[in-house]
Amino acid sequence: MTTGKRADAQRNIAAILGAATECLSRDPAASTSEIAKAAGVGRVTLYGHFPSRAELVDAVFVHAIEVGEESLSQVDLTGDPREALARLVESSWHLVDRYAALLVAAQETLPSGRVRELHADPMARVEKLLERGRSEGVFRSDLPVSWLVSVMHNVMHGAAGEIQAGRLSSGKAAGYITATLLAAFTPPGERVA
Repeated sequence: MTTGKRADAQRNIAAILGAATECLSRDPAASTSEIAKAAGVGRVTLYGHFPSRAELVDAVFVHAIEVGEESLSQVDLTGDPREALARLVESSWHLVDRYAALLVAAQETLPSGRVRELHADPMARVEKLLERGRSEGVFRSDLPVSWLVSVMHNVMHGAAGEIQAGRLSSGKAAGYITATLLAAFTPPGERVA
């Protein structure tokens, strides 16, 4: 009997996370009542697994980051670091674009710093690429890597904001982001690739 209850609980959690992802992707302010209804469970069941909306948003965002990590781990980061950066931006942008509304929900709901904390693994990938590019002389070394990672993070999330404001199309964003980052990362005095 306990195994059946655990299986039911796991199904409910999966349904709640799926519904929350869908609802928050449409409307970052979606209520727990809307999410419970979409999941086919009662609010009591939802709150039994996620005692607050913030905990639910956190779990959904963690899941989105995990899905993203699976995708980003497949990106070829070998060869010229500038070309590798372009490939990483392209793949990363698809994820940012796909989860833009979830990001808004997370930024509005979670404690300060939590969104950045959840980006630790993707940022580590960027740090490693930037370090390699610096050692090969194609990325600037006069600024800290942590600053350059922050620039990339902010440019990508800024592009999501520009799309929401209707000033940029999703199809052009990856190219704009790559051009901006290459200009920012190229050593001073060097020609931007």
